[in-house]
Amino acid sequence: MSQTFHPFSELFAQLGLPNDEIGIRRFLAEHSPLPHDVALPDAPFWTPAQATFLREGWLQDADWAEVIDQLNIALRPVDS
Repeated sequence: MSQTFHPFSELFAQLGLPNDEIGIRRFLAEHSPLPHDVALPDAPFWTPAQATFLREGWLQDADWAEVIDQLNIALRPVDS
């Protein structure tokens, strides 16, 4: 069984967001830091469809799970 690995740009496209480098950087800058006590799918900036996609991607350990994890990390505050 082979797994597909998706880059950030494909995840952003799947979420209906700008998926070029500038668009991704803007999104991360605008929505970071996401507090540790807020689950990624529960963040207030997602549409219901986006939140469902993220939640299901994690719960089903889908092909998207790894890049969803990367997005989660990218949006969190840097601990010092």
